[in-house]
Amino acid sequence: MVTTVADDDAMKRAPRQIGHTKPTKTFLKRHSLSLTATGILALWFVLYVKADPKTHAGSFFGNAIADWTGVVITILATKWFFEKGSRESRQPKKTQRNRFLETLHEHSLTIFLLITWIGWAALFFKVDPDSKWGTVVSNLVSEWSQQIGLVLLTKRLIETGSKESSDNR
Repeated sequence: MVTTVADDDAMKRAPRQIGHTKPTKTFLKRHSLSLTATGILALWFVLYVKADPKTHAGSFFGNAIADWTGVVITILATKWFFEKGSRESRQPKKTQRNRFLETLHEHSLTIFLLITWIGWAALFFKVDPDSKWGTVVSNLVSEWSQQIGLVLLTKRLIETGSKESSDNR
């Protein structure tokens, strides 16, 4: 059978048949956001190790560590964990028959943030808050409090004009 250029163009526009998959994106392409954010976090960490925390630059680098740790955790935690009712989280599909296990699944984002916040708070109470790393840990405790607050507040509150607050969800 002879095909024409018009036939070839039609084949390119035709929907893919079952069993045919789109070419997969590379690992770097699929995870570029988390890898870039982690790279920026690593940069702040390296710069802070070398810096004097009593200088403006050193103080900035220490604070940036906490802020960018929050960014990285937001990117990664929202990929795997859920918070039922929060507009900032993907909504979980029912996966457990046991109601307790399903509740853990539905609120896994808040549970994860609370457990890790307790870990940061425990570490904070063991370090000197005025030490170089004590200030960073203090900022991490604050950052985690903000993350938990954002997840819980978005369960009931809205902000007009925000994509996450739209009624289309």
